[in-house]
Amino acid sequence: MSEIVYIPRGVCSNRIDVNVQDGIIKSASFQGGCNGNLKAISKLVSGMKAEDVIAMLEGNTCGPRSTSCADQLSCALREALD
Repeated sequence: MSEIVYIPRGVCSNRIDVNVQDGIIKSASFQGGCNGNLKAISKLVSGMKAEDVIAMLEGNTCGPRSTSCADQLSCALREALD
């Protein structure tokens, strides 16, 4: 099992906690950012393959930013899989 704390860059959230076991996301949570949207993302990705979530969310942007909380979650998941 891989539990990590990821500090996102360039977004409103300031921390992502992610737990991946055997390539499956057991839990993900965000601190800061758009509370309702990030709670929804956390619920939606729970139980999914981390690689599928990375493929789906990687490169997603927020407004004029070159990244988003969802994109930063994909970075956190890559770190958890390494």
